[in-house]
Amino acid sequence: MSSLFLAAYNRFILGHPIITLFVTVLFVVALGSHAHKFRLDASADTLILENDASLKYYRSIKAIYGTDDSLVITYTPEGDLFSDEALEDLRQFRSKLSKVDRVATVTSILDVPLINSPPVTLFELSEGIITLESPEADRVLAKKEFLTSPLYRDLLVSADGQSTALQVTFEADEKRDSLLKKRNILRARQLETELSMEERQSLQEVSDEYDSYNAVLQVQLDNTVKAVRKIMDEHRHSASLFLGGVPMIVSDSIDFVRHDLLVFGLSVLAILVVILTLIFRRPRWVILSMLTCAVSGFSMIGMLGLLRWPITVVSSNFVLLLLILTLSLLVHLIVRYRELLAEKLESSQRELILETVKSKFVPCLYTSITTMVAFGSLVVSGIRPVIDFGWIMVIGISIAQVITFTLFPATLVLLGKEKPVDEHDFTESITQFLARKNEQYGGRIISFFIVFALLSVWGFTKLTVENRFIDYYKDSTEIYQGMELIDRKFGGTTPLDVVIDAPASFFVEESGAEDEDGDFFDDEFEDEFGDEGAGAGAGLTATSYWFNSQKLDDILAIHDYIDDLRESGKVISLATTIRMLGSLNEDVLTNDFELAILYKKLPPVIKNALIRPYMSEDGNQLRFSIRVFESDPTLKRSELLTKIKNGLIQELGLEAEQVNVTGMVVLYNNMLQSLFTSQILTLGVVFVAIMLMLAGLFRNIRLATIAIVPNMIAAGMVLGIMGWLKIPLDMMTITIAAICIGIAVDNSIHYVHRFKSEYAISQDYWVAARRSHQTIGRAMYYTSMTITLGFSVLAFSNFIPTIYFGLLTGFSMVAALLANMTLLPLLIIRFKPLDVLGNVR
Repeated sequence: MSSLFLAAYNRFILGHPIITLFVTVLFVVALGSHAHKFRLDASADTLILENDASLKYYRSIKAIYGTDDSLVITYTPEGDLFSDEALEDLRQFRSKLSKVDRVATVTSILDVPLINSPPVTLFELSEGIITLESPEADRVLAKKEFLTSPLYRDLLVSADGQSTALQVTFEADEKRDSLLKKRNILRARQLETELSMEERQSLQEVSDEYDSYNAVLQVQLDNTVKAVRKIMDEHRHSASLFLGGVPMIVSDSIDFVRHDLLVFGLSVLAILVVILTLIFRRPRWVILSMLTCAVSGFSMIGMLGLLRWPITVVSSNFVLLLLILTLSLLVHLIVRYRELLAEKLESSQRELILETVKSKFVPCLYTSITTMVAFGSLVVSGIRPVIDFGWIMVIGISIAQVITFTLFPATLVLLGKEKPVDEHDFTESITQFLARKNEQYGGRIISFFIVFALLSVWGFTKLTVENRFIDYYKDSTEIYQGMELIDRKFGGTTPLDVVIDAPASFFVEESGAEDEDGDFFDDEFEDEFGDEGAGAGAGLTATSYWFNSQKLDDILAIHDYIDDLRESGKVISLATTIRMLGSLNEDVLTNDFELAILYKKLPPVIKNALIRPYMSEDGNQLRFSIRVFESDPTLKRSELLTKIKNGLIQELGLEAEQVNVTGMVVLYNNMLQSLFTSQILTLGVVFVAIMLMLAGLFRNIRLATIAIVPNMIAAGMVLGIMGWLKIPLDMMTITIAAICIGIAVDNSIHYVHRFKSEYAISQDYWVAARRSHQTIGRAMYYTSMTITLGFSVLAFSNFIPTIYFGLLTGFSMVAALLANMTLLPLLIIRFKPLDVLGNVR
């Protein structure tokens, strides 16, 4: 450590502790004043890749055909679904839901048009529609229609006829859509070229406005979901009700994040108090450590509010991590201070603290930097919540480093010296036991780790990224139960769209035809079909590629191919409409002129429900809406998407350019398929960066290589176990290996730093190892056990990836501790990298 820096530190920090504390308080208060801006985000945008090309297409399709973001409520009455009592209760339920703020429509079996209850002709249908509430509706026929209709079966009524579903859609928010469009246009331009100063400022302003407005919308959404649940509770006496849909998942996930932040933060604080009490047995160390940890955590919350940086499910553990990492720094300082206190009884409090800082500042700084590098490596993952998590922890660790070396020593100066204590305890017995076993069984221990490394590589080859979104939640949660019920009774949960365009050759031919006789066509049919022109009536059947009698069979074939796939649940498309209308009059579907009249005469409610969601206005694009069985344990999204595209091209003869697959299934699959690449990238970045840092710290490539080996093996063991236990990679487990290396290498740095000092004194490798185990080994044991126990509380989360994250990270810490206490000294002794250093400290 630089003597100049040490002198400045002694003069300003230790020499003026009250001023130091005052400045620290001002810093914390300034950041804390922004804590009220701290917010959570669990929207679908947190499950997608950064700059995913499929996202732009997905949003364009949503803009044309409407959003898939709606609430779905399953309703299973105690008696017959079509009884007077059940329908009256359902009517009241629907009425209450329609009055909830921001609800646009509520669609139920009471509202949809019926064509066979009693049977109607196409002419009668064009004059008006019959619903279950219409006086002329036949309830017996209606029940039969709901159970046999290609549209309503497994969509509004379950196949057993015992349950129905209500769809609650929300009012469109034009301001949000406008802000999102502006932001995305500027972001896209930023990827292509360098933005001007005005454009960068505009992007920042639009992004801030979007984030602020989106936060308001999230609060409104949460209130809406709560209002819906309150109404559901009022009707549970007469029916079994479950809530599903993306808005509910977002709302509940935010509640889970909020719960994890509060409960796990407090739980970790309680665990840390117990651990510190058992380790140091002095109130001052418990209180001072908890104060430092709390200040670091509160400061970071304020920083996130200042930066308007939302917390997602992935980054929800940042408070727990920050508390643990701050405490690990403090433990090393406390252990070293107490060692010096026992050795230098005549030294003053200020001298002891200065000596503690002198010996620990550099290794602690490097451990903080290596941990920041580990988290910083997550920015190359390409997954937005993972990237944010990495940056959040980089900033948080920086704050923890500053707070630890200002607040803690300044307060300690004011407290005065404590009485020396006997440091010989159970921990020393463990570290000395490991030291003895290293001397007795060194060769076997190295062989043991080699075998584990090979098994880990084998397990790594078994890693998979295929996982079900439903498995992210415990089966006791409403998210899981609702998704499982909707999957089982209402044809799947996860939306997937297959969009089929007209072939490129059609547009060339159409352009030529318009040049030749376009004016004649418009004049001929304008009077017959009104002002809608070529977009409707005969104009549509004559000019569209799909909406004509020649192509209806092709539409049916595409629909049936998709519907026959095992993974497909409910499939709705223009083919569904064709079959419903064909049941009334098959002849109309074989004649373009009659088909044109039918299209013209259909009531708007029929068009809006049965045609416009599945065909573009010009009739040149089709949308097949699919719901995938999310609870299917054999679901492999990537194989399904490939099967759909290849089948439509190879078996049905469509051109590759015609077939597009989109929806949350595609976006989520893109994210999952990127995980292997992301895992390799993050590990590669961590390995290279930490190797360079260790080489700079130790000024010895051989020693740097030795120091990172135990931690790579520990990280590899975690990935290997995941492969063997068939735990898939996801947004959270992808971070474990990099975090393991980044945190665990802290112990390596402290151990090697102490080993060098001890070797410089004794010039004996085994003596240096025994002394290192006796001194720094205690701090390594304390910090590793603290981190492990801290992560273990995550096992009580409702979010399954958080449970895996906690347990696997805790395991990796134990594995890294054992590797650093056994393999690391054995490798140093075997390869003798310190021989080239002489007495360099």
